[in-house]
Amino acid sequence: MNPIAASWFTEAAVAAERQGGGDLLRVVLIVTIVGCALAAWLLLRGYKREDR
Repeated sequence: MNPIAASWFTEAAVAAERQGGGDLLRVVLIVTIVGCALAAWLLLRGYKREDR
C-alpha cells in the first residue's frame, strides 16, 4: 500500500475514534439518499414516452 494512503487511513481512523460515528453515519446516509435518487431518476427517465 502507498505510504501516503496508509497515513491517510491511519489519520481517518484516529479522527473517527475521537469524534464517534455520528458524522460518518450522516455522510453515509446523505450519500445513500442521493445515490438512490440518482438511480431512480436514471431508471425512470427511460419510461418517458416521447411519441406524443
